[in-house]
Amino acid sequence: MYLKSIAFTDMNMEYEVFKKIKRTVYTSVYPFQVLSTHQFERIDFEPITILYGGNGSGKTTVLNVIAEKVEAERDSRYNKSSFFPEYLKYCSIEKSLTEPEFKRIITSDDVFDFVLTLRLVNESVDEKREELFDDYLETKYAKFQLKSLDDYDRLKKMNEARSRTQSKFVKARLMNNIREQSNGESAFRYFVEKIEENGLYILDEPENSLSPERQLELKHFIEDSARFFNCQFIISTHSPFFLSIKDAKIYDLDSDPVDVKKWTDLENVRSYFEFFQAHRDEFEQE
Repeated sequence: MYLKSIAFTDMNMEYEVFKKIKRTVYTSVYPFQVLSTHQFERIDFEPITILYGGNGSGKTTVLNVIAEKVEAERDSRYNKSSFFPEYLKYCSIEKSLTEPEFKRIITSDDVFDFVLTLRLVNESVDEKREELFDDYLETKYAKFQLKSLDDYDRLKKMNEARSRTQSKFVKARLMNNIREQSNGESAFRYFVEKIEENGLYILDEPENSLSPERQLELKHFIEDSARFFNCQFIISTHSPFFLSIKDAKIYDLDSDPVDVKKWTDLENVRSYFEFFQAHRDEFEQE
């Protein structure tokens, strides 16, 4: 493990901070009074640590604090309040003696931006393809005789067009069409390309944009990366697939105070279980 623990502010510490701040000037002191409200004061990390909780529970706040404290790389900006730098001063982290080769936070915005970029690239690819189709037809059926060495390149192109099918001709001159992958496949590809050996990775709700099948694939990829490739993960999620990651330590941010729980005891996992149990006969009929 690269990161052993992180300590956040508690109520007493925040009270001392607020005595120095004229709160009447501000409508919000975020991220103060978010984690301390549920007495969430410390995380002791494992190779895979998971934060579970509903919207507003502070999962993303925790990830951003950790990312800033370890100076993790990020692709997208986040909503940093005016009090965020002040809050970081009162948070402390304990590291191991070994430094990770990579420190990265991956958010839903990163994945969405990546998929959107692929869409824009595909639109450009489509326009280029149409141009190449026209070029193919014009070249293949052109009547042409070699009159000089200057005409050699054109003749070579014409012969190539005649020797190939239209699709092969176009594909040879075009980058691989990224639309061959769905949005979910592209999102999965983004995670796999960003996660390398010997790294510390902070993942904010990786289930977004992933089908259940792809979530299971990424779950196994994370397990293998932690077990065999010296990676450490800190993940926020609602997904039962990621919550079931083997040997993960799960903090339930919906608890008051925040507590460590088994994934099978979490509220939304129990809801899934009870739902499928209620419809068990329908599955068995099939």
